[in-house]
Amino acid sequence: YDPPIESVILDPAVAAYFDAVPEKRRPLVDVLHDLITSLYPSAEISLSWGMPTYRHGDGWVSLANQKRYVSLYTCDAGHLAAFKARHPEIRTGKACINFKSMDEIPADTADVIRAAMTR
Repeated sequence: YDPPIESVILDPAVAAYFDAVPEKRRPLVDVLHDLITSLYPSAEISLSWGMPTYRHGDGWVSLANQKRYVSLYTCDAGHLAAFKARHPEIRTGKACINFKSMDEIPADTADVIRAAMTR
């Protein structure tokens, strides 16, 4: 599965970031990217804080390919409270969710994205 990420990214730095994601984690990055862009097709995508960042109004989420997982960062820790309660098995940080390559992405990940983007 190789979705056309490049077709929605205008910033060459963002395209280079996605191109550098290891093959093992690329499907997970692709699924998260597709989820974000399906919810917010007009989101502005740029490289901020060294990672692809999707902006909609005052809200934003970012994706980061880490050494052992892929992180979904949000603009406020409050957006994750309900997710953390429902998914204690998924590692989270103060304002991020860390998905391992083998993790399924829960359907309510979309709720976290919506909360962050409609800040």
